[in-house]
Amino acid sequence: MDMEGKKAIVFGVANKRSIAWGVTRALHARGAKLTLAYQGERFLRAIEKLLEEEGISDALLVECDVTEDGAIGRVFDQHQERWGGLHQVVHSVAFARREELEGDFTETSADGFKLALEISAYSLIPMARAAKRLMGPEGGSIIAMTYLASQRVVANYNVMGSAKAALEHVVRQLAFELGPHGIRVNAVSAGPLQTVSARGVANFNDMYRSYAEKTPLRRNVTLEEVANASAFLLGDESSGITGQVLFVDTGFSILAAT
Repeated sequence: MDMEGKKAIVFGVANKRSIAWGVTRALHARGAKLTLAYQGERFLRAIEKLLEEEGISDALLVECDVTEDGAIGRVFDQHQERWGGLHQVVHSVAFARREELEGDFTETSADGFKLALEISAYSLIPMARAAKRLMGPEGGSIIAMTYLASQRVVANYNVMGSAKAALEHVVRQLAFELGPHGIRVNAVSAGPLQTVSARGVANFNDMYRSYAEKTPLRRNVTLEEVANASAFLLGDESSGITGQVLFVDTGFSILAAT
């Protein structure tokens, strides 16, 4: 997949294990120009080191807290100043307070629920609004990262399951509204990966081992596989696909019982 001349914004790069970093590498390898939005100064040095190790010397780095008014718009403004056009957007942003991922779902606080949905689902809407402004008549592609807990109960995932369910509806609604503008919106539903955020889910390692034993491929998915599938949805080869959730989970989602 040749992406020479394509310009992308990736939200959510945190470290070498993050899905956003895997997608960043995949886009760079295909020739795309990159803007990386990260949250907080504590991630900046780690990202700069990753870029240096990968040989990515021209990426634009922009700090962005998606809960801050105007922060998302500033990322797109700085991207436009640096690169001009926009063709691809990656939403790999999710958060829930640790206490909301422990214990009973009935104990979820209103503030915790609102925060999880604001960061993990709502934030895709202002990203799409800004992308529409920059993508122009040729359109482009937007993807978001989801998980099977949007459709099934996953122990200890709690409010994040609600957030991912909301995110998938946002994807479908945006696909419907932005389609006439040539903008496609899809989601990638990855199997469990050893990301820092995933390890915040209680008993994650047990679930990780269980997946590998049960999936049709008898193994867990890799970060590279998720990144390559994401690049496919972002590229011209998937030009007829929108409003869909692509499962990249070594087949776990097809099982009738787990």
